[in-house]
Amino acid sequence: MADMTVGVKLDSDTRNRLRQLGYAKDRSTHWMMKEAIAHYLDVEERYEREKEEDNARWQRYVDTGQAIRHEAVTKRIDELVGRKTRKARGR
Repeated sequence: MADMTVGVKLDSDTRNRLRQLGYAKDRSTHWMMKEAIAHYLDVEERYEREKEEDNARWQRYVDTGQAIRHEAVTKRIDELVGRKTRKARGR
C-alpha cells in the first residue's frame, strides 16, 4: 500500500505541545502524529474486538442460559487443584 499525505488542522496549543514533546524526545512532529494515530487505532480496534466477543457471549447466554460452559469451569478447576497439589508436594 502506498503512503499518502493527509492534512490535519491543529489549534496552536496542540501544535506547540506536539513540537515541545517532539523536541524532548528528539522526534519530528510528523513521527509523533503517526505514533499517536497508530496507538489510538490499536486501542480502539482492541475495544471493538472485545465488544464483539462480549456481544457473542451475551447472545450465547440468551440462547442457552449458560454463562460459562460447564466443561470449561471443570477443566479450569482441575488445573488449579493440580497446581496447588504440586506446590504442596514441593514440585
